[in-house]
Amino acid sequence: MTFARSAADLPGEDRIRSMSGREFMDAMLSGDLPAPPIAQGLNYRLDTVEDGRVTFTGTPRFAHANPMGGIHGGWYGTLLDSCMACAVMTRVPRGSIYTTLEYKVNICRALPADTEVRAAGEVSHSGRTTGIAWGEIRCTKTGTLYATGSTTCLIIALPPG
Repeated sequence: MTFARSAADLPGEDRIRSMSGREFMDAMLSGDLPAPPIAQGLNYRLDTVEDGRVTFTGTPRFAHANPMGGIHGGWYGTLLDSCMACAVMTRVPRGSIYTTLEYKVNICRALPADTEVRAAGEVSHSGRTTGIAWGEIRCTKTGTLYATGSTTCLIIALPPG
């Protein structure tokens, strides 16, 4: 897996415009497109891409801790935002993109550092201008639920190139 190191590594608007959201996500999974830099910094990676469903696998480290030593809520939130919004992306038509309009996170229990988890996002609605998805973070070994979330994404048609 390669990560974008600068804006020059990210796909340009013409390339994005030429792909459906599913093609974009498949290209990221295969390595034809680089993984986003945030995934490297937060130690997670794209795991699976299906129609309306995406999973990421990740492991929070001590570097992701809050001042009390627990994993920062932003780690949960970023991972859930990624899997839920990318699930919506699999339904975005060619020539369009998405952006997160809002998301909600419910942390169920503390996630110990160095625990590998899988975050799964699944679309519950995809329309012309909005996509709605839900997600959850579970331990890959025990299935323990650590957090759930929901999102609404705005689907935006890019102007012709």
